[in-house]
Formats: sequence, C-alpha cells, structure tokens
Amino acid sequence: MYPPRSRTRQNNKRSTKRRRRRVWAWTNVSLLLLMTAMLTYYFIGDHDKENAAPPPPSEAVVSPLPDAVTPEPEATATVTPEVTASAEPTLEPSPEPSPEASPAQENIAEATPSPEASRAPETAIGSGDEGDGGDGGDGGDGGKNTGDAVSGLPENAGDTVTLNFAGDVIFAGKVGELLQKKGYDYSYSALNGVFKKDDLTVVNLETPITTGGVSAENKQFVFKGAPEALDALKSAGVDAVNLANNHTLDQGEQGLLDTLSNLSKRGIPYVGAGADSKEAYTTQYFERQGIRIALLGFTRVIPHTDWIAGAKKPGVASVYDSREGLKAIAAAKKKADLVVVVVHWGKERVEQYDATQQELGHSFIDAGADLVMGGHPHVLQGIEPYKGKWIAYSTGNFIFTRSKVPATWETAVFQAQCTVKGECSLKLSPMDAELGQPVPMNDVDGQLLLNKVHSLSSGLVTIRNDGTVVQAGK
Repeated sequence: MYPPRSRTRQNNKRSTKRRRRRVWAWTNVSLLLLMTAMLTYYFIGDHDKENAAPPPPSEAVVSPLPDAVTPEPEATATVTPEVTASAEPTLEPSPEPSPEASPAQENIAEATPSPEASRAPETAIGSGDEGDGGDGGDGGDGGKNTGDAVSGLPENAGDTVTLNFAGDVIFAGKVGELLQKKGYDYSYSALNGVFKKDDLTVVNLETPITTGGVSAENKQFVFKGAPEALDALKSAGVDAVNLANNHTLDQGEQGLLDTLSNLSKRGIPYVGAGADSKEAYTTQYFERQGIRIALLGFTRVIPHTDWIAGAKKPGVASVYDSREGLKAIAAAKKKADLVVVVVHWGKERVEQYDATQQELGHSFIDAGADLVMGGHPHVLQGIEPYKGKWIAYSTGNFIFTRSKVPATWETAVFQAQCTVKGECSLKLSPMDAELGQPVPMNDVDGQLLLNKVHSLSSGLVTIRNDGTVVQAGK
C-alpha cells in the first residue's frame, strides 16, 4: 500500500536539494543584480565632492572651449530693440571639446598693442578726488576693531584701503528706457554716496557702450547702452569696470572698440577685454593710501570661441584655459600689495556655487590673488575663506531689469578693507535690485538675506547682524 521508508527519504532528500539549489540560484542572481546596480551608480553618479578638492598651487584649469551653444533663458525677460529671434547661448557653456587649449594661449606671446587700444598696459591710476576717504565712509569698522579675528585681517592691521564691489550693470531694455526718462543718476540716488566715500569701487559692466555696432547673431538677449550713461556711473564714484563677460561683444568687435573708447574718454579704467589679447589680460594698478592695488578681470562664460581676444583681434580674457590668467595674477603679485580678481563664471539663477568655480577660485588665490569677486549667476551665492583670503562666488545683479525670479532681486554691496599685506575683511550691505536702481533693504529683509548667504556658504562663515563676514570658528 505504501512505498518503503527508504524510498520516501530519498524523495524528500531530492526535493530538499532542489529547493536549496533554487534558493541558492535566486540568491546569486539577486547579489549580481545588486552589484550591477551599485557599479552603475558609481560610474555614472555625481562626484562633485571629489572634484571640489583644492588644486595644487597655481595649477591651470582647462575646460572645453565653447564651439556649440545650448539655448538657455537669461535671468531677465527684458530685451533691447536689437534682440534677435534666436535663443541666447547657455551662459555656462557645455561645448564640444576643442583640440586647442585656448587661442589666447597661443596669441599672447606675439600680441602687440593695436593702434585702437585705448590705454597702455599696467597703467597706474592716481587716487583721484574720491580716493581720500580711507576711513571706509559708512562701512563701519569692517571688522577692523573686533575682538575675534576676521579672516585675513588681524587686529592693529595699520592703514587699510576700502574697496566696494557690486554686481551686473546694464543700460539696455527697460532699464535704458527708464533712465532716459528719469536721468542716468537715478540708478545711484538711493546709495547715499557710498561709492564716493571709499578708495576703489568696481562693477561688472554687462552692456556694450556704443551708438553703432552690429547685433550678435544667435543670441536672445543683446544689450546696447548709451555713452552718456557712463557720465553718471563715474559721478557716482565707480572707479573701474570689468568687461570680461558674455555681453561685451553683443554689438560685435566694433561695439567693443567703441566701449573701450567711451570708457577711456571718461577716464574709467577697465579690465577683462581689449583691442587684442595683450590688452585683455592687462592688469590695472591703483595707488590708494600708500597701497598698490592690482585689478584683473576674466570670464569663463562666452557663447563662442571667437569672443576670445587674439593677437590682433578684439575680445575678452578667457579662463576656459586659465594659464594666461594665472600668469597675469602671478606677475601682478610681484608689483602690487593687493591683487583683486573679478571673474564671470557659474550658472544662471543657481544659488550654490559649483566645483568648477571653487577649483578656479582656489587656483587664483594659489597664483597670488588676495580677493576674488565673482559674478554672472544673477543671484547671490556663498562666500568661502581659502588660505586666509575671501572668495565671493556671486555678487548678483545691481543695476538691472526685474525678472520673474525673486532671488534675482536680492543683491548686496560687498565691501572689503585690506592692508598693505593683502589681508582683507569683508562686509555685506543688503540691497533690493529694483528696476534700474539698487535700494538698501530694510532691517528685517536685510537680516534674512544675510542668513541666506550664510546658508549658501556651506558652514564656512558666520555673518554678523551688521553684515561683517567672519570665518567659521574664529
């Protein structure tokens, strides 16, 4: 009636073995799938943290040059009559690799000043009428007399110079229309003359200043400013401008040459662009309070390679290949007490600075810069202390249009007090970037902005209620 017990046991053993083999097979398959998923994630994942490590001293940062462009909307919805129907190139290009490191690298050695060049290299600028206020005006103590050390500026530092930096300035579109009605001095009417009370004020001029020129093709936003706007700019106390940005050639090479000429006629020094590569990479020097200041300007945001200055070609100073920029910084350090770099970089409306910005900023300081002031994102970004120096990654907008993105309305004047040894304190004065006019924030909004910049600084700094920036742990 029943099979022998031995046969039953054998059948049970065979059944158990089959179950074990199935379990073992599924276990192996699951482990293989898990390992495959982990390896896939590792190789295609984002490793920005690894890339954010500081580079070796003075190491050049080489990035692909912009041959192709990708449409990306700009932070402002306002355009000038010269606007084309095509989209603006991405402002942090992701171009196809170029076999050449940089046209500027090849041209710099053979560059000769163009007859159209509006200034001689390494021109020393005198103190001027507005340069006698070394007390910093309304900038308070700037951290100078505080008990705990502000990064880079020790107690009893001796004589200092006061420098102010502000963000992007345009005189085009709705801004230009408004200023034609209200007068160009309207833009500075709420600043209480702060730029006249310091030793040096620098802004990023993001508008070609010309009555001619030819509008750049394949750009959605093409700017053009009236020459008379520069008269109010100078009267307000702005001492120098950076031209290394992605709008300087909006009106072509002739528009750039006109801009250089219009600035020179008014005695406004510029950096970051020129009639040739030698001029574009030239350092401007300023004598203030017995301290020699070197100012340089670079950009890592251009729509096409032909915007880079060449041996006999007008253009901008590019740091897609940073070798020429680092060389210029190192040379300036040998001739100046304080080296300041203004740089156009990053991505629009992105509040967190990225690994590329950080690597490039570190390399500037490693090469000899004492202060690095960034721009282009149209929003404020964080601040980083590095080797006792400051990197402000984005100063935001300043005299600009009003987009639909509230973060682009927030800005600040960045004030530094620096010694003859290149040691600097840093202080922020919060501002609202109204249409064509920056206006000081009320106390509540100002404190919120300072808290925001603190949060964007990755815990590396503390920002006091008066805007003074202190290295975390100090």
